[in-house]
Amino acid sequence: MALEGETYRAALRRIDRYMALLALAGTLMCAVQWGWQGAGGFAFGIAASWLNFRWIKKVAEAVGGAPQTRRAAGYAVILGLRYLLLGGLGYVILKFFGVNLLALLAGLLSVVAAVIFEALYQLFTYA
Repeated sequence: MALEGETYRAALRRIDRYMALLALAGTLMCAVQWGWQGAGGFAFGIAASWLNFRWIKKVAEAVGGAPQTRRAAGYAVILGLRYLLLGGLGYVILKFFGVNLLALLAGLLSVVAAVIFEALYQLFTYA
């Protein structure tokens, strides 16, 4: 059981590293393609994606660990409100800063790319 927990934690660390690499590469590529509006949109998108991923990890750890606590209930409320919060922040950033919508969406989807990279890593390492 301890090995499974360590494998899980190692996978989460790798996903965080993949997201950091995607943040750097994607922000630079969007800056070249669309200027500061593209770089800002991608940077906000990946920051929101990373924050959402962290919240989901916290809820999974709270629910999967010890018996239900008030802390787990608090994470569940935050998890439920995250789309409203992130959507409101996205609207404000798009409306007032004029960032590129396509770059913002690419940043928001970066967690999917990081998880795919991890799945490929697992496939080629443990297969």
